[in-house]
Amino acid sequence: MAYFPLFMELNGVCCLVAGGGRIALHKVKVLKDFGAKVTVVADTILPELKAAEGICCRERNFVPEDLAGQALVVAATDDPGVNHRISLLCQKQRIPVNAVDQMEDCSFIFPAYVKEGEVVAAFVSGGQSPAVSQYLKERTRPVLTELVGRLASQLGGLREEVKRIVPKREQKAFYRALLRLGLEKESVLTEEEISQIIGGKAEWKE
Repeated sequence: MAYFPLFMELNGVCCLVAGGGRIALHKVKVLKDFGAKVTVVADTILPELKAAEGICCRERNFVPEDLAGQALVVAATDDPGVNHRISLLCQKQRIPVNAVDQMEDCSFIFPAYVKEGEVVAAFVSGGQSPAVSQYLKERTRPVLTELVGRLASQLGGLREEVKRIVPKREQKAFYRALLRLGLEKESVLTEEEISQIIGGKAEWKE
């Protein structure tokens, strides 16, 4: 059964990682990449995690009370039994949980992803072959560039003006024209270039 590709807003959201080793470190880095507020609980925690900025570390064994207030949980201990128990507790409380290398205990999985600004492309293989996900990730890197992220941000900043000026039926073509121009010139657009397209001095209607 394929996984449904649901994207969650994690900026400022409380997330718990149970485990303090290398795998936990990797999961923490991913969560922090999306702005999550991360708490790590484990009897032994890597120095890199304890020294990381913005990470709350509880250097002790996991207890059920650690789930309080958490919106997402990663069970990354080196004990499959503990990971399973954490998963069951999360499922009872309807908290999304990922148990590392234990697909049957996961309600979500971590994708391979490419991120530039707020643009994210993510890939999963349903746990069948991480090599496939990594292959797709590497194939996407040359396309999803820093420029694409910057252009997406610029186009997003124009939304209100476009709604006011451009007829709804023509907005999709308008945005495509802006994106195409930015990619062709390999830079974000100037105010003059945007004004020319809005004013109809540059061709964009399909």
